[in-house]
Amino acid sequence: MPPDGDDPIFSPIALPSGRILSNRLVKVALYEHLAKFFGGPPNRFHLELYRKWSAYDWGMIFTGNVQVSPEHICLARDLVLPSGFSEEQLKPFRELAAVMHGEQDEKPVAIMQLSHAGRQSPNILGGRFPFVPPLGPSSIRLGSSLKNNGIISELLHRVMFQIPRVMSLDDIDQVADAFVRGAKLAALTDYDGVELHVAHGYLLAQFMSPKSNVRTDEYSCSPSNALRLLNRIVLAIRAAVPPNFILGLKINAADYAESEITGEASSLDHIRTIAGWGLVDFIEISGGDYEKPDFMTTSTSPSARQTIFAEFSTHALRVVESIPRAPLILLTGGLTAPAQLYSALSFRHTHLLGLGRSAVLCPDLPQLLKERPSNGLFAPQPDLSIGTSALGDFVFARLPRIRLLGAGVAMAWYIVALRRLTSGTASVRPDYAVSGFGGLFWMWAWFGPEVSAFSRFRTMLALTICVVGASLLVLGRDLKFFARTGIV
Repeated sequence: MPPDGDDPIFSPIALPSGRILSNRLVKVALYEHLAKFFGGPPNRFHLELYRKWSAYDWGMIFTGNVQVSPEHICLARDLVLPSGFSEEQLKPFRELAAVMHGEQDEKPVAIMQLSHAGRQSPNILGGRFPFVPPLGPSSIRLGSSLKNNGIISELLHRVMFQIPRVMSLDDIDQVADAFVRGAKLAALTDYDGVELHVAHGYLLAQFMSPKSNVRTDEYSCSPSNALRLLNRIVLAIRAAVPPNFILGLKINAADYAESEITGEASSLDHIRTIAGWGLVDFIEISGGDYEKPDFMTTSTSPSARQTIFAEFSTHALRVVESIPRAPLILLTGGLTAPAQLYSALSFRHTHLLGLGRSAVLCPDLPQLLKERPSNGLFAPQPDLSIGTSALGDFVFARLPRIRLLGAGVAMAWYIVALRRLTSGTASVRPDYAVSGFGGLFWMWAWFGPEVSAFSRFRTMLALTICVVGASLLVLGRDLKFFARTGIV
């Protein structure tokens, strides 16, 4: 425990744009799954959720990913930018910004995360008509790079994700404009800044990866072109917003647990180049994507994630520290104990401390750190076992291991936990008791903000028809695949 008055976690720090954070604790972006079906603006559930966090002394609070394209959402209930800037359309976003700022003297900085799912936008739930392909840098289907991943896992990817349509130069122009529109909306509705999601396999990251980009034009992923789209968006945002508006990026750390040397060198080169632009306030270090979602599951321990990310963020901090107007490094992933927070700052792994799932388990974490810092976990970690009975465990143990589903179990558990924080009660920590299977069930068996019985029936009927229809169509279309595997 640091001496009184000399706590590095609660020391202020200035961003390159001039804004000052009151402390180093950042509630990073989490997928809320609270908007209306097929996307929409913030609603009362978002307001109640962020009211919980803003009541405590977070230095910076991020929204979940706000999709810049209504046709490229993730899991149906995403926040989505409005089609226009009328006062009626801006009002829900302005209300959320006000709630995020809270009522304390030292208000948290409010950041809107902007995202485009690209080829990771799924069938049915992605905001498009069934079987309309998503956009992508190249026509490479998600999951096609996976080897020896099992028939069931490959079938799941084929049902959920289509071969993307190659983006034309006009499509790229529209996407760049959409990100700039998002930043303008954030500035108009009193957010302090935006974070561009350039990680987890979303569209901006897809342009930077040879797994998803085999273009040969100026938007290829060659060293000279990989950052072209990102640079274009960053420049346009800086020209469209006030000088003190915060602009940050979220980038993958070396990619995954393997930490391949070539991948790490490439990522560090990107960070060096981005820092050299002199336009970015912070770079968040994260990792994983839908093809390799190791860091969304419980198979990789928090300590292992923290070690991997901390090592990379240390290199990133060394890379940027000698660059004028260098961005701050924000480390996210595996920080589950106060001792890790203090060591991350003391050993200069990072400038800022990003907490996501720990902020769900412990929304008042900043207050607790001030009152009684300890070496224990912030809160008990969830039980993500699927079955709650001997029969359930027996059946689940014999199902094929599909990493994407395993990652979905963990995500669903936290989504249900987030939803319970929206109850509006005074309790900081509601009852989090739910199994992994319960998380999956209750994530989808929820209809707010749709309220009518007819709307609930219509939604479930449409989902059932779409899922069954998609499965039949894909199965019929992929008979050659089944013949190749020997199933038929």
